[in-house]
Amino acid sequence: MQIILLEKVVNLGNLGDVVKVKDGYARNFLIPQRMAKRATPAAMAEFEARRAELEKAAAEKLAAAQGVAEKMNGVAVSVARKAGMDGRLFGSVGNADIAEALAGAGFTVDKSAIRLPDGPLKALGEFPVDVALHTDVVANISVAVVAE
Repeated sequence: MQIILLEKVVNLGNLGDVVKVKDGYARNFLIPQRMAKRATPAAMAEFEARRAELEKAAAEKLAAAQGVAEKMNGVAVSVARKAGMDGRLFGSVGNADIAEALAGAGFTVDKSAIRLPDGPLKALGEFPVDVALHTDVVANISVAVVAE
């Protein structure tokens, strides 16, 4: 299916690009999330009429994400969990736990924005974690897992 991107999508394209994607990806994700529209002649004309407005909105989102990233870089949050004598946790610390700790520190972050490449944290210690605030903006924070 041919679609017009209404915002930047990771690994797909930028605002205004006409790309071909699988039908299910377009129908079930991109179009309902208002990230894209079908590439019909009427939609192309409507997009060109609204292009400046969409570019301005995208620039505002990027600027807001960069502002939050400047404040968030280097922030250290701690999460308390029960742990055994050897320093391993009874359970783990995941995205939702880190998002909750950031909310306590005054940052509103969606749990899907937190990147844990090695999976949930399962030991005591301090770990660097990336928070993707925008497709182009990533903040680095430190998560300390401490014993209760």
